[in-house]
Amino acid sequence: MASTGVDLSALPEVVELNSPRDGVPLVIANQEGLERAAAALAAGSGPAAVDAERASGFRYGQSAFLVQIRREGAGTWLIDPEPFEDLSVLNDALRGCEWILHAASQDLPCLQELGMWPDRLFDTELAARLAGLPRVGLAAVIEQLLGFGLAKEHSAADWSTRPLPEPWLRYAALDVEVLAELREELIELLRDAGKLSYAEEEFAAILAAGVPAPRQEPWRRTSGVHQLRDRRQLAAVRELWQERDSLAQKRDVAPGRLIPDSALVAAARAMPTTVPGLLAVPGFHGRAAKREAPRWLRAITVARTMQDLPPLHLPTNAPPPPRVWAERDPLAAARLATARIRLANLAEQVNMPVENLLTPDFLRRVAWRPPADLSAEALSAELRDLGARDWQVALTVPELLESFENPDPLPEKEGKPRTETAATDLGNSAGNPASTA
Repeated sequence: MASTGVDLSALPEVVELNSPRDGVPLVIANQEGLERAAAALAAGSGPAAVDAERASGFRYGQSAFLVQIRREGAGTWLIDPEPFEDLSVLNDALRGCEWILHAASQDLPCLQELGMWPDRLFDTELAARLAGLPRVGLAAVIEQLLGFGLAKEHSAADWSTRPLPEPWLRYAALDVEVLAELREELIELLRDAGKLSYAEEEFAAILAAGVPAPRQEPWRRTSGVHQLRDRRQLAAVRELWQERDSLAQKRDVAPGRLIPDSALVAAARAMPTTVPGLLAVPGFHGRAAKREAPRWLRAITVARTMQDLPPLHLPTNAPPPPRVWAERDPLAAARLATARIRLANLAEQVNMPVENLLTPDFLRRVAWRPPADLSAEALSAELRDLGARDWQVALTVPELLESFENPDPLPEKEGKPRTETAATDLGNSAGNPASTA
């Protein structure tokens, strides 16, 4: 990747951020404190640095268990959301204010649950991607651009713990300590590279898209379920997943702490008929497996006897996996391979990850079935319909048009078209959290 314009060797020696400049704030957990925080934040100036801590892997769902906000003139505030119905009073206090978040797509859903949603957004992780920084984690970006070391040892902690330990609160306050300064550095980088307007389009698109709708049939996200090719086994995964999810919600615990995904898939393969047989399945050990064994066995029994079995795959308008394109449509495979190479070269030139240049799913869709009237206007319209930003369309359509009109021939192996070209994996990510809103 090309230079970011940042001379990392010229940065001063890393200075560890060990304590917030104003000390560790007290946690707000009553209405009086919440109103005091709102008044202070409303009286502050400039953008607000916002973060949220969840208990992923410990509690059911992705709710926030601590919200951190810092604004110039208001200082840093740590708010415990649990005592409150919502935090809309803070949202009102920040009306019209730009919020700075790192990896906003991770925190916006849990903030929305609390009645909080920004009017304007600056995502430091996405900005770092567009700027072409080699590492985009918060600690890495702060170190690269500000020369500060930010410890992340509590990032995977159980933030539902009460009371929260003081070292955790210090960590939480430091997460928003220098976001405003980081924003300024990133704006300068983006402006110098002519990419600030790209970032502004991306931020606006994230806000316009809102929180994604719940997944259809979420049990199909069970890790390893794609290995199953038997519909009855698939039904067993579904029944086990739904039982586990119901129990996890009731106990407010992460489902994987009851029974891991791998055990659900293993049980669906084995289809045991007795409790001892179930407990012999790899992964079915521990308190939840033994105490709730009749529950899991009933789920398998239901799957064994049901008539309405789930289909192996949900209906989709998505193109087939690229690995089979060469056999099904060699011309489409050639279009995709050529476009991937050209977009990779373009991404190198503009110094950003290729998946941020154009969402890989968008590329696959237009390569599989391009517009009948293949023109720049038609390609642009199709990409915009899929969700591409104007800046992405402007940069990529010329490359796509050339790729589709003059695709390179697929290399052949032993007289047959290869199912995978050298570019098969290029840009073939499963998703793009940074550029897909």
